Amino acid sequence: MSNEPNRIMDELAKLMTDAAGAVCSMRDEVETAFRFQAECALKKLDLIKREDFEVFKEMVAKARSENEALNKRVEALEKQLRDSKKAV
Repeated sequence: MSNEPNRIMDELAKLMTDAAGAVCSMRDEVETAFRFQAECALKKLDLIKREDFEVFKEMVAKARSENEALNKRVEALEKQLRDSKKAV
């Protein structure tokens, strides 16, 4: 009879260990399912990668800089043209 409480405790410990393992397994499955759903939702949003965005941002900055330089050249040429018309 003295072994009976130990056996019950052993069985209870085994049951708790099995339950903990099942909970961990369920958590992993839920995590995996959530990640999959999140990835699907993000793909539907048609987002771009950060690296691609950075490359595009650099291209836009370069184009803007070139545009400003061309505008200054056009303004200088227009001024030259006006000045040459005044001189004639």
